[in-house]
Amino acid sequence: MEKIQRKTTKMIPELRNLSYERRLQRLKLISLEQRRLRGQLIETFKYLNGLNNVTLEGLFEREGNVRTRNNGQKLLPRNFKTSQAMNFFPVKIAATWNQPPENIVSAGTVNTFKNRLDKFWITNPPPQYYILLTLCP
Repeated sequence: MEKIQRKTTKMIPELRNLSYERRLQRLKLISLEQRRLRGQLIETFKYLNGLNNVTLEGLFEREGNVRTRNNGQKLLPRNFKTSQAMNFFPVKIAATWNQPPENIVSAGTVNTFKNRLDKFWITNPPPQYYILLTLCP
């Protein structure tokens, strides 16, 4: 899918000679990888705030020690003995969830969370490491 988006954005004559990242900026788009990561963060927000009709007892483990240097809803990464468990959604999303500041993760609604996350990513795009971490099989 990313290849298709790359080719499609190159079809615009004015943007043809720009890098893929620059074409996305000019078109005010985000990469499909970043869009996927955004969707995972939105789902995490819903799970943590009880907005899904799913009971997921123990899916995420929150840090009990609330300090001023984190977002107040820090998720603890779990340790597993197998590499297969590292692909489990809560394990992969924990590092990314811990990045945004408290005003984003403590938003009152999903739309507020989305808007604040989008604004945060304008000045603080997610590091490629987080995107790759959440996409690796």
